Amino acid sequence: MKQVLLQKGKAFVADVPAPKVNDDQVLVQVAYSAISAGTEVSAIRNSGKSVLASALEKPQNIAKVAAMVKERGFSGAVRQIMGKLEETQAVGYSASGVVVAVGKGIEDIRVGDRVACAGAGIANHAQLISVPRNLCVKVPQGVSLKLASTVTLGSIALQGIRRTDPKLGESTCVIGLGILGQLTVQMLKANGIRVVGVDVDRSRVDTAVALGMDRGLVDGLVDVNEEILRFSGGCGVDSVIITASSAISDILNNAMKIVRKKGRVVVVGAVGMDIEREDFYKKELDLLISTSYGPGRYDEKYETQGVDYPYAYVRWTENRNMAAYLELVDRGVIKLGMLISGVYPIESAGAAYEKLGSTSSKPMIMLLEYDKEVLRETKVVVCRIGGSSDRIQVALIGAGGFAKTTLLPNFGRLSKYYQIYAVVSGRGENALATASKCNAQYASTDYEEVLRDEHVDMVVIATRHNRHAEIAIQAAKAGKAVFLEKPMALNESELAKLIEVLEETKVPFTVGFNRRFSPYAQKIDDITRSRINPMIINYRMNAGYIPRDNWVHSDEGGGRNIGEACHIYDLFTFLTNCKVNSVIAYSITPVTDQYLRNDNFVVSMKFEDGSVCNLIYTSLGNNSVPKEQMDIYFDGRVVIMNDYRAMSVFGRGNGDLKTARQEKGHSEELSAFAKSVREGNGYPIPLWQLVQSSKISFDVEEIL
Repeated sequence: MKQVLLQKGKAFVADVPAPKVNDDQVLVQVAYSAISAGTEVSAIRNSGKSVLASALEKPQNIAKVAAMVKERGFSGAVRQIMGKLEETQAVGYSASGVVVAVGKGIEDIRVGDRVACAGAGIANHAQLISVPRNLCVKVPQGVSLKLASTVTLGSIALQGIRRTDPKLGESTCVIGLGILGQLTVQMLKANGIRVVGVDVDRSRVDTAVALGMDRGLVDGLVDVNEEILRFSGGCGVDSVIITASSAISDILNNAMKIVRKKGRVVVVGAVGMDIEREDFYKKELDLLISTSYGPGRYDEKYETQGVDYPYAYVRWTENRNMAAYLELVDRGVIKLGMLISGVYPIESAGAAYEKLGSTSSKPMIMLLEYDKEVLRETKVVVCRIGGSSDRIQVALIGAGGFAKTTLLPNFGRLSKYYQIYAVVSGRGENALATASKCNAQYASTDYEEVLRDEHVDMVVIATRHNRHAEIAIQAAKAGKAVFLEKPMALNESELAKLIEVLEETKVPFTVGFNRRFSPYAQKIDDITRSRINPMIINYRMNAGYIPRDNWVHSDEGGGRNIGEACHIYDLFTFLTNCKVNSVIAYSITPVTDQYLRNDNFVVSMKFEDGSVCNLIYTSLGNNSVPKEQMDIYFDGRVVIMNDYRAMSVFGRGNGDLKTARQEKGHSEELSAFAKSVREGNGYPIPLWQLVQSSKISFDVEEIL
């Protein structure tokens, strides 16, 4: 299918794999999508900025880069930053079309329904989009799909008005008369509000007046403050809605001058927020931010998992705002004819974006139009050069941040063993960009495609955690070698099914427990192998705080004990090379909702050889302290390993080690697995150890 992508400040149309319809989503064949001048011009500019420009614009980025250099070394940090800059981005966030497939869990929308869709990264400029239920609404019969494609813009404007809470007979000033300002003016008039609007562009002021605005002011041609004071009878307007976009704070501070005492200023557009206190304080003003389309925005449970808010308690959600806007269009309250500057076929999207960035004309909104006939092909060929028969042909399933910044660079370093043959991602543009970067044969949005492909020798599963066991089972049944990122499974049932299939198929298999392969763990194993007595191992993981609404804590992630602490359970199993006898665990009892039990806990376990291993896992700490430290005590000796950068051995002999950057064993584990795949000897990590590490995490989770 065709999709508009952005790279290095340029928009272009590419053929990308079509999305599959997921559970709780609908697959929509797009008829029209709306290009918003403000948002999308900003996206183009940002994609073309240099690293230095971005850092200077947001100085906090400098600290992030410094941390990246510390972790990955200078060259590794540069590669990651440049890779980020070179990434292609999907654009678009407002579209309309016809439903062509419905996923499980959707009961109130059917194939053939006309819908309007919202969401950055979802309602893309693309021929097909897969949309969660709460981000699409049915289009009223009297509204064309052309007009319905503006649903997101209308919802943003409507939410700004809801935040303002205007009362019948009040006066409001709208600053910025682009598309959001124009829609805001019309909605305010429908509420019985007297409206004055301000913009630097006379044509936009004239348009708003033609559409019913009471008074229009061209900034720079008149004294805006004086005219607004006159308009409001000398008191100042009751409220100001800022729909303009500017990096400077003058717009916000001037808004506080023109609003009455006890008035309201609502920020919808992206403006500078360095507030001058005097007017704000003396007038005792209410300054409010309007977040996009309404309640539910940026809430993953609402937007992607379909969890709605109770109607009686949250009357106007994101979805209900979308429906209300379309009803206003249906009733003729909103007039869009004068606001649409042009309709372009998808093939001419580049020309539309050029016009958008032109300084000679300032279109408010343009639409892209799509063909009625669309190929729903989930596979796109990237490179026609055949795979090498002497290398392991790899299909990557899941092309997220970890796969792109850690796994793929290491596969590149081990190109004598591996060749990336295919890349699968739920987002077609991501699959295509990643596949192109590593010269894969093809990109796909359907992982079953690679399982059917006889050329694929091995799959790497790097999806979200709840899909790990399911896909691994299918891959093993298809006869593929399986490299499964941790965790191995999220529960006993999944684990049992996976073990059964592995024992039946005998395919080469491993889990991404990389720490045991690090030069530090390998050297510790050499040192401790000849010990006479058991060990005591203390491991501290200063894991860092992750907000509780992050997917890691959800059913998709399984929590940090199962999803990350399993690394350390594997390391303990590796160093003792023993079955575990007993596991006890204690968590904190949080006073507030900020912290969770299962990312703040202490685990103590005893192994068959008598060794005792303790893990402190916490998100309570501070990132200025290294993330991981391990202390080992045995036979009159002490080993201290500091964050996989340095190790000191105290007692007889020596074994100190220091590396220029963190060495956590990612490359070494892939080398070990290549040997297993080539020699057909199954598991670089014994299966019983993989299973034990997983079961320890389940035991700990149950205790916590």
